[in-house]
Amino acid sequence: MHTSFNPKSIAVLPFLNIGKEENEYFSDGITEEIINALTKVRDLKVTARTSSFYYKGKHLDARLIGNELGVETLLEGSARIVNDRVRITAQLIRTDTGFHLWSENFDRELADIFELQDEISLLIADKIRENFGHFYLQEHLIEAPTKNIEAYKLYLKGRELRMRWNSQDVKEAVHLFDQGIALDPTYADAHFEKGWCIGMLASWGYINKDEGLLEANRHIDRGLQLNPSSAMGHYAKGTISFWGYWNYKDAFEHLHRSLEINPNSSEVLDAMADSFSAMGRVDEALEQNNIALRINPLSVNLHFTKGNMVYFKKQYREAVVHFNKALSLDPHFPLALEMKAAALLLDGQSDALSEHIKHSPELERPKCCMAIYDLMHGTSIYNISEMEVEEELKLTEVLSLRAWDLYLEVFQGRRLKAMETLKKRIANRSGQLFNFRNDPFLDPLRKSKAYLDIEAAVFHDSVMPNVNPKDTHEKPVTTAFFDAVQVEEFTTAIESVMEKDKPFLDPELSLKQLAASVGLHPNKLSWLLNNHFGKNFNDFINQFRVNEFQQSALDPANKNITLLGLAYDSGFNSKTVFNTFFKKETGMTPRQWVKANKTL
Repeated sequence: MHTSFNPKSIAVLPFLNIGKEENEYFSDGITEEIINALTKVRDLKVTARTSSFYYKGKHLDARLIGNELGVETLLEGSARIVNDRVRITAQLIRTDTGFHLWSENFDRELADIFELQDEISLLIADKIRENFGHFYLQEHLIEAPTKNIEAYKLYLKGRELRMRWNSQDVKEAVHLFDQGIALDPTYADAHFEKGWCIGMLASWGYINKDEGLLEANRHIDRGLQLNPSSAMGHYAKGTISFWGYWNYKDAFEHLHRSLEINPNSSEVLDAMADSFSAMGRVDEALEQNNIALRINPLSVNLHFTKGNMVYFKKQYREAVVHFNKALSLDPHFPLALEMKAAALLLDGQSDALSEHIKHSPELERPKCCMAIYDLMHGTSIYNISEMEVEEELKLTEVLSLRAWDLYLEVFQGRRLKAMETLKKRIANRSGQLFNFRNDPFLDPLRKSKAYLDIEAAVFHDSVMPNVNPKDTHEKPVTTAFFDAVQVEEFTTAIESVMEKDKPFLDPELSLKQLAASVGLHPNKLSWLLNNHFGKNFNDFINQFRVNEFQQSALDPANKNITLLGLAYDSGFNSKTVFNTFFKKETGMTPRQWVKANKTL
């Protein structure tokens, strides 16, 4: 059973790199560009990069992958750079049958890579529309972001590093984006990526915060001057406003704008979820997370986020289930390891906590965690000395992911010290405490005036948005292209062309070709076939092919031609498609139908 059934859906699997190993970044980049292009098609469900790349290097049956991701089609392909040329192969596969809907080879100049990505994306979208139903398709899905192919290569290398989500690789990515900007100062995407990387490094304390945020905003603002309608640009601006400044109003404005441009971005939906939860609107955060998970079902971060939201509702055992799901996808994901420890601690599961600590050497403050357990639950299970805890806290100067030292102060009864620590870190907009409003470890402080003053200072009206979560997604748009008279006029024209010219006899007939023959834009013909005839393009065409086959099969002049030969003469180019569609239309196999009708 599919995870989330949607007939107009696709996952783009990582393109295989053929040739030099150092070009791996390029084949990954092509994959990501096609994913990003297809997400611009409003009514097409496109699996996000994270879930698609989960299958990199794994040779699994298309039906299994389709079932896990809840998609009806898969795109597979390969890329090879040879001198200044790029060779790409691509094939579109149905996940219910494994049948290849389309395949093609491309050999182009490397300088034409953006036109090629656009061509492939449009061809894929067309084939899905022909087979599964109408959606509006733009004239172009990709526009060249730069004319400098070397700057583009540096951008792809930087993106590949940035997606590893660790500080050292993110810092290295900044240098690559810098080099790309030096080659093309008008390359908006490079400015966005550099700004995002610097902003996140600053927000989490890896570089000077004030200087980093200023530099980040300078690049993002420059990018938005160059491309004001960039979904990535508004996402970058929104995340820096949120993580760097805790300015929820500005964050929502830009994240909402990003979703208006690209409503299928799980990354932006996840940022929305973080923003809602930070304000204490946990149920609304869960709404965003659930939508994102339908797009990106194998995202470690999204399963972690879901666990977080459930944790904030104090449903600790269910939270552990979601943290375990995240850890099944990435056993070393640090945030999930830390939050699982917190959930087990709060739920009083000492045995499970001990096992988790034993098998998770990556935990940052295990002794601190155990000491808090004894203090919170009035036990001496762990009996950790103050000296052991102090030694652990001195091990690193980098701020930990969780505020274990602050929690220890709370449960040691050092409330004044805890409030000082909390106030200082809140003033610095520390990433470890962005969800402090929901943090159950801080419950003992919440009634104090000092704590209430902190909340009032953080959540004052000037930084609070007025937003409904349902407003953060694009509403479905229904378009009627014709009035009743035009419907009748074009219906007659289509039927006339089909009867007189028999274009269906061409096995390669496309929606675009039929649209041209009746003088309609392909979007309008697609709408008419689905909304008036009640069929997608392929079913509409194949019904004529079946009728042609039936007439030919009963004609004595064709008695020496095989049934499959007659099917091919009628426009079918696949035995499987012919047999499947014929039985769907008639309830019989072709042989059964011929036998029944020849005896009449």
